[in-house]
Amino acid sequence: MVNRRKFIQFSAFTGFASLLGKRAWSADGMETIKGKPIVISTWGSGLAANKGAWEVLGKGGRALDAVEKGVMVTELEDNCCVGLGANPDRDGFVTLDACIMDEFANCGSVAFLERIKHPISVARRVMEKTPHVMLVGSGAQQFAVAEGFPLEEQKLSPAAQKNYENWLKKSEYKPPAINIENKKDHGPFAPNKLESGEWNHDTIGMVAMDTNGNMSGSCTTSGAGFKMRGRLGDSPIIGAGLFVDNEVGACTATGQGEDVIRVAGSHSVVELMRQGLSPEAACKKVIERIIRIKGAKAKDIQVGFLALNKKGQHGAYAIHKGFSYAIKTNDMEKMIVSKYMME
Repeated sequence: MVNRRKFIQFSAFTGFASLLGKRAWSADGMETIKGKPIVISTWGSGLAANKGAWEVLGKGGRALDAVEKGVMVTELEDNCCVGLGANPDRDGFVTLDACIMDEFANCGSVAFLERIKHPISVARRVMEKTPHVMLVGSGAQQFAVAEGFPLEEQKLSPAAQKNYENWLKKSEYKPPAINIENKKDHGPFAPNKLESGEWNHDTIGMVAMDTNGNMSGSCTTSGAGFKMRGRLGDSPIIGAGLFVDNEVGACTATGQGEDVIRVAGSHSVVELMRQGLSPEAACKKVIERIIRIKGAKAKDIQVGFLALNKKGQHGAYAIHKGFSYAIKTNDMEKMIVSKYMME
């Protein structure tokens, strides 16, 4: 039974919380803001993806639904980076990876998936309809077809076909060029295309918090263009390309996946936020860790992290100049340029 003193204290607390405008606290005492949804996503393609997510968040919907719907927008774009229009592997086949994670630590992932238009939705089915976290290759495709996803024609988009033909002239296998945003082609905050016409990043990661203060995240990619057949990066790996802890925050990664995997990148960022670091400071710490590991080779790679905490604070950090992210709230819709370690 609640005694009179505790009842008065509780009543005073709840009244004060109402005055603060729907402020609440998570189980570990971290303040969260309810009633103020927010979505952030990597690169300039995130602007359109955030609009897709907002069709859910703006109506009070669940963050999980928002992060799926948001990146589906990018999967449909003919952008040589994400989805079936993307650059192929070195053997000429487009293979897709994706993962998704909700506020209950449920997660699903697909990798090396071919001929399926929306890998993010297949990843969600893996999460919700199987006892597993990850399905790969022909098994992932078989599951997708059984779930009603149609098999698309195995054909490169015109832009990807041109890029592949150019690549075949030398057939050099090497890590992709450092991810940058090209202001010349797409304005100051549309980052996808190089002056040569080749797209040089291949991931969209998104994290969101809904009106109930719950968080989810998604990540979808075609992987590095002209990669070795069977290569897998960080994007479909929970804890590397994406991690969500509803008591703390969420993080997603972009850039050279091998180096994100080495440090369990997104999980590491979330754990640093748990220790009290801001999203930007946590992202910076893990970037510094990668640079220490890579040494002089860090000048040749790009990695960027993007994070959101339970207070609704967001931030990013990258190895090199050129990474930015899109944000949308009730009051704001814009691109933000990430801080970085190297020119």
